[in-house]
Parts: sequence; C-alpha cells; structure tokens
Amino acid sequence: MIATGIMLIVKRCMDIFGGGLVLLLTAPILALGCCLVLVTMGRPIFFRQTRIGRGEQPFTLVKLRTMSIGDDDDAARLTPVGRFLRASSIDELPSLVQVLAGDMSLVGPRPLLPAYLELYDNRQRRRHEVKPGLTGLAQIAGRNQIDWADRLELDVRYVETHAPLVDLAILAKTPWAVLSSRGIAADGHATMPSFEGNPKCDC
Repeated sequence: MIATGIMLIVKRCMDIFGGGLVLLLTAPILALGCCLVLVTMGRPIFFRQTRIGRGEQPFTLVKLRTMSIGDDDDAARLTPVGRFLRASSIDELPSLVQVLAGDMSLVGPRPLLPAYLELYDNRQRRRHEVKPGLTGLAQIAGRNQIDWADRLELDVRYVETHAPLVDLAILAKTPWAVLSSRGIAADGHATMPSFEGNPKCDC
C-alpha cells in the first residue's frame, strides 16, 4: 500500500511538472492551431465530448476541433487542417490543461466513449483503474491501426505494469510515434471504427 501511494505521488508530480512544461513550450503551437481552426472552420474552436475516466467516472475531454459541422460521417467532415492537426497531435494539446487539473495523466489508456462501458468484458474494464492518458502503450504501438482487442489488451497491460519508469519509457517513444504519423487512422475511417463489443464465443 505504501509503495502504491508513493508511485501515485510520483506519477502526479510527473503530470504536474511534465504537463506544465509541455504546455508552456507548446503554447505558441497551440495558439497557431487555434488560429487555423478559427480561420478555416470558424467557431467553436474547441471540441468537447464526454469520455470515461478513472473509476468509470465521466469527464469532458477538450481538443481542438478538426471536423466541419454537419451530418456526414466523420471521414467526410475531417478537413485538411483537421487532418494536419491530428497527424501532428496538435489537436491534443488542450488536454494538457486536464492533466494539470487531474482528470487525465500524461500516460494511460486513452479515454473512450461512455457507450462502450457496457461492451467491455471484465478484463477490459480494468482500463479504468488508472487515469486516462494523452499517450499510452497502444499509442506507441500503432495508434488507431491496432484492432480493438489488441488496443484494449495493451491498456490493461499498462494497468498491470505501470510505474514511473514505464511512463518515462512511453513518453520517450511518443515523439517518434507522433512525428512518424504512423497509425493516425484505420483504413477508411477518420480515426478508427466504433467499438462494437467482443465477438461471441461459438463453443
């Protein structure tokens, strides 16, 4: 229990100091991203959506808007500027404020939609034992081109093995994952297909 408490304190300190430093260094880039959204798409500049965090508690995720407003599917509404913001992960920068506020962590499973809660099996639900993160094992392993089963398994594997050194290793690999633009979207999707639950066993 003491070791777990110490790890949580260390992780929170990493989030505050690391998140604050990254937010400070990337503030000009975030400002440029806001201007690009405003000029090319108008208001609102920010995209807000309810996601599920630690303990299966909902919170509002904030990102830069990357899609035009309309009823078309996501792939059709994704704008050229939005595609650039996603490829560079600039759209994620506003979430650093949520890291500082404690809703998210620098490293952890990506926060997903509330509708998926009832679709997880018992093992997959363990992804909510830690705070959601800006990056994680799934993000450095292929982002949105990994299928759902592998992605959720990587999330649970992080829950089972996370430690400050693990977080540092993931953070060290994240810039390459971003710069390489690997796995930005699954084929034929703006990001990846919706999670529809686990396949039924025929046995």
